Amino acid sequence: VQLQASGGGLVQAGGPLRLSCAASGNIFRINDMGWYRQTPEKQRELVATITSGGSADYAGSVKGRFTISRDNSKTTVYLQMNSLKPEDTGVYYCKVRHFTYWSNTDYWGQGTQVTVSS
Repeated sequence: VQLQASGGGLVQAGGPLRLSCAASGNIFRINDMGWYRQTPEKQRELVATITSGGSADYAGSVKGRFTISRDNSKTTVYLQMNSLKPEDTGVYYCKVRHFTYWSNTDYWGQGTQVTVSS
């Protein structure tokens, strides 16, 4: 399973940005999908997750501003980020949990840089 993330960039505080992450390859079933972010000062932290049934969960710092979603094929996950703040700056990684009858395996995307200027 390969993940291709896109959509990062430079945005002014208060602006929006939308991240996408598409899974490809030999996919049986993808269960949970999520977004994480990392800065030089912090370890990688959870931003948002979504189950195969569409239930979403968010870090407290982004709740009400970010929305995670996935497409009908359930192989692409999105993160709509609104009202961005400078503290949202970081490298954003997508992660998916791939299910087969023999294993559950986590795969990570390559990361996309988000920079929010004040």
